[in-house]
Amino acid sequence: MNALAGINPRLVLVVLDVLFASAVGFLLFSRVNEARTLWLLRGYLLLVATAWFVQRFANLPLTSKLVDALVLACSLSLAILWQGELRRLMELLGTGRLAVLLGNPQKEFRATAGTVAQITEAAGRLSQLRRGALIVVDLGSDLRPEDFLNPGIGIDAQLSRELLLNLFAVDTPLHDGAVLVRGNRIEAAGVILPLSRHSVSRYGTRHLAALGITERFDRCISIVVSEETGTLSLANQGKLERPITSSRLQELLRELFSTAEALPPGRRSVGNSPSESLS
Repeated sequence: MNALAGINPRLVLVVLDVLFASAVGFLLFSRVNEARTLWLLRGYLLLVATAWFVQRFANLPLTSKLVDALVLACSLSLAILWQGELRRLMELLGTGRLAVLLGNPQKEFRATAGTVAQITEAAGRLSQLRRGALIVVDLGSDLRPEDFLNPGIGIDAQLSRELLLNLFAVDTPLHDGAVLVRGNRIEAAGVILPLSRHSVSRYGTRHLAALGITERFDRCISIVVSEETGTLSLANQGKLERPITSSRLQELLRELFSTAEALPPGRRSVGNSPSESLS
């Protein structure tokens, strides 16, 4: 008791402050995969730490004001640069999905050997017919109905090439939306996805929807068939690879599926995202 009574309460608060800040910093660093983003985050946190040190331990009013102004300017710049990520953070906090923030998705990915073949054959046929299509494959993320603008119509049917072709037939009421695939089952059709705010002038609605959902969920990919050209594309982690052939799509799906099956539920990434190609 005497030893505890001799502890300075202000020192305890400072230690707790540093520990909590370190925990937040560690969480942020563990959630960043891109090197350039990691550099920006490191620089910003170093600047914030410098401002805190100057304000708390140095009697330098002018320097403190300058550093505060610099921190504010950097904060505004990062808010504009990372507006999509910050919006996603607010969505997760608002829905209480802390498991996603902590890198602990609730579901594991399971698919049969024929899943890749069924999706590839259907996408290749849709491409030949120049029939617009959008297929979202959940690789073990925490997708919920509230993540969509419209959750569509529940299907819960065995995945098959024929069913995918029928769902995207032009005379059906569900062909304009996305089809949601989990494992070897089709969960829903006619799903309306949130659009990406990036590259708005470069892509059509289907491509923006494919990018939008993959920007919000790492363990989620989208396959797009252009209605105008029949071009095949694959969106992964907010990046788009296009145009691709059916054989290239099959190769990418096999790689992503095998990586997703090998990852434990706590891992966030599903592998290296395809680089964007406009050639």
